[in-house]
Amino acid sequence: MRIPHLLFIVLLWACIPVKAQNKQLLYDFTEIPQAGMVNPGMETDFHWYAGIPGVSGIMVQAGSSGISVNDIFANDGLDINDKVRERAVYGMKPTDELSGTFQVEFLNFGFRGRDPDLFYSGGMYLEGDAIGYWFQDYAILAIEGNADRLNQRFDVGHLKTRGELMNVLHFGINKKINRDLILGGRAKIYSSVFDFNSTKNRGYFVTTEGERNIFATTLNADAELRTSGLESLYDAREEGNIASTAVKRALFGGNLGLGVDLGFTYYLNEQTVLTGSLLDLGLIYHTNDVNNYTLKGSATVEGVVITPEGTINPDTDFWEDLVDDVESLVPYEENSQSYVAFRPTKLHASLRYNFGETVARRGNCKCGTKPRGVRLPPKYANSVGGQLYMINRPRGPQAALTAFYLRRIGNIMAVKGTYTVDKFSYTNLGLGLNLQLGPANLYAMADNLLSYRNLADSRYASFQLGLNIIAWE
Repeated sequence: MRIPHLLFIVLLWACIPVKAQNKQLLYDFTEIPQAGMVNPGMETDFHWYAGIPGVSGIMVQAGSSGISVNDIFANDGLDINDKVRERAVYGMKPTDELSGTFQVEFLNFGFRGRDPDLFYSGGMYLEGDAIGYWFQDYAILAIEGNADRLNQRFDVGHLKTRGELMNVLHFGINKKINRDLILGGRAKIYSSVFDFNSTKNRGYFVTTEGERNIFATTLNADAELRTSGLESLYDAREEGNIASTAVKRALFGGNLGLGVDLGFTYYLNEQTVLTGSLLDLGLIYHTNDVNNYTLKGSATVEGVVITPEGTINPDTDFWEDLVDDVESLVPYEENSQSYVAFRPTKLHASLRYNFGETVARRGNCKCGTKPRGVRLPPKYANSVGGQLYMINRPRGPQAALTAFYLRRIGNIMAVKGTYTVDKFSYTNLGLGLNLQLGPANLYAMADNLLSYRNLADSRYASFQLGLNIIAWE
């Protein structure tokens, strides 16, 4: 694949405006089996459950921390070129990010073992994750050029981006240690479809007064773009079989990795609960279809200087000589060296207070003459609390705080409302609904509800939904 095509794919994926991976509505919503995917140590009273393939868990989030569609395309009488310069090129900062994820479950199931204190779960899902920080200095150079910016250094490090698409196979165990403590863990096998990352770039580009010419341009760079899987997908697109190639790579035909999820639930007392989880402690080792691109070194050139000798020889290709000089001083190289990519690790934690009337658990009963397993504390009709979320990102951890209220109406319906503060919004209200109609479990969740009045002016919108079959002992 030629480098222009690769850079186009990378920048396009990096600039897709999608929000980060916070699942504050799903977290600790224990009526929903998929809540175990964000805390393998959550409390469970199911005997078994099975997700409906393809629709048991669908999650899409889209947004931006720095700008909205309405900021550029609103019919406000302002020139669009002025809005691009003021609100995008100069209005956004290098710390503004466009990041996010999507997930689609193909298989999800869980069952209680012979030991009723053990609950097993497993499945498979497709996940895409990407982040791109606003490359402000690159945008200024593209829009304004460097003619009027003498001695201004443009930061090569403004380009920070990473993204991946993978299939994940997982299996987990959840154990009731005693009445107050539940622990859980999940092992994962990652099968990468493609990956790219360029996060450790350093250097600058500057124009100064020249000695042999009017201007001298200096490039000092230590930059690298690492990729895997993109070459085969690009070739497959040309041949018209991109779908089969992607499926093959997703089903262990690409690069593989391992990871784990850990979680717990601890009752401080009968009504106060502390939970936490650490997700995607893992990595992928990329050895297959790897293409890396590096630019390392420093060079100063003063443009095309026409000497008397050059004037005599009209066939001299000054531009080609200039390009050759730059390439010899700042080596651009391609290689296929293997590399390790770490997953974006995520932390969830919550403190919950339960109150009001109690709701009978469908499972967790005493059967026969002796209790079977550890009995969980009572389930209450109301819960309030707070949640913390953090994710590891190239420019440092990204965090969010959530306050929530959960209301249970018997064992048929549960509703959860949230208010979340993060770098994307300070007015994020969310609502989640869970319905249990016999064995059929249906849930739907929407985030940032105030934005639905004008989606074009929203920094993001998101939803989750799923359908399961659940049985209790």
